[in-house]
Amino acid sequence: MFKLRYTAVLVLIAAAAVAFFVWKTNTPDGRFAFKLGLDLSGGTHLVYNADTSSVPSGEVADSMNALQAVIERRVNAFGVGEPVVQTEQSGALGNGAYRLVVELPGVTDVNQAIAMIGQTPTLDFRLLKSGSDVSATNADGTVNPNSFEDTGLTGKYITSAALQFGNGSNSLQTPVVQVTFNSEGSQRFADITSKNVGRNLGIFLDGKLLSLPVIQEKIDNGSAIISGSFSAQQAKDLATNLNLGALPVPITLASTETIGATLGEQAVHAGVYAGLLGFLILAVFMIVWYRVPGIVAVVSLLIYCILMLALFKLIPVVLTAAGIAGFILSVGLAVDANVLIAERMKEELRDGKNAQEAIGAGFSRAWNAIRDSNIAHIIAAVILFWFGTSLIKGFALVFGLGVIISMLSAIVISRTFLLALGITTKTAVGRFLLRSGITN
Repeated sequence: MFKLRYTAVLVLIAAAAVAFFVWKTNTPDGRFAFKLGLDLSGGTHLVYNADTSSVPSGEVADSMNALQAVIERRVNAFGVGEPVVQTEQSGALGNGAYRLVVELPGVTDVNQAIAMIGQTPTLDFRLLKSGSDVSATNADGTVNPNSFEDTGLTGKYITSAALQFGNGSNSLQTPVVQVTFNSEGSQRFADITSKNVGRNLGIFLDGKLLSLPVIQEKIDNGSAIISGSFSAQQAKDLATNLNLGALPVPITLASTETIGATLGEQAVHAGVYAGLLGFLILAVFMIVWYRVPGIVAVVSLLIYCILMLALFKLIPVVLTAAGIAGFILSVGLAVDANVLIAERMKEELRDGKNAQEAIGAGFSRAWNAIRDSNIAHIIAAVILFWFGTSLIKGFALVFGLGVIISMLSAIVISRTFLLALGITTKTAVGRFLLRSGITN
């Protein structure tokens, strides 16, 4: 009994420490501030035109999907959660130009938003046509596109990029970037180099020729070297950008707009007020109907809420209206588990078992139902997260975390507190405190 009470005290102290962390870091611009989604905090709306003229018609849809994935990966790398990134095609029948629409929650500086997107390079490899001369370039550094033929090998096939110094006959002080392709890119690169030995393979970044090496032999190790007249910092920045994802198609900024929250601060306050009021009503019912088990359930729910709020700050989770709904729904599941446990305990007490036996048997009998129910909810959360859009993923993440933490609070914390209290059924008061209902 002493160990159980000692453990219960430690749990309370730990919960108080976590609650203090949540309260002290509750500043709008702090490192661990709550992050609100576009519907609650507003942000920036960007529209880009995508140039698909050089992409075969049968590959345009795949290229636009790859573009969307790259942009989502880039803005998330800058700590912008729950971005809305989608592609669309203009025209009444969807047969016009392709566009990329990006909405970044919490980013009100348009220039910052543009920098997140616009610095991603477009990398591609082109073969120099026989008899073509590239010694003369345009003022902007580009070359005549008619001098080269596309190979279909672009930055979307790159898995990693790293800064190195020196390559072959180059000085050891010359910065280069080594890129590694994925399996499909490695096969494409091997086919290109095996069929075009002796030809020049141009490496282009944003349409500008970086280097024009001669293919000496077939390269089947899935890596290539990018060299050019850039500094070590430029090469490092290039490697960083390529790791975040080179754009499969070029994009140009068409319009920008700073948008306000679709729901706003009032919705946040209304959601918090509704949640607190609902929790208070629920706590009163649990305490009145289930007595001591109800009090323990309320304490466990408070600890559960504290843990969830701390996770929202640490992960961090971007809170949208859908995410808040997922959190509230997971609270309901935690209550459901405590109700099952209390009812099973009541049945065991009616069978004549003492308090300790009833508590242990009640948790054991309720566990199967709680386990199966929560596994089903976790599976649903995983499916929603895997296949859903960014807003649905936010709901699924919060809901899934809530289900897992609610199981911990209902099974571990509630059980520890009930056993630590040491209530006995030898007295009428003890039996009354452990039973539920109005008269029994």
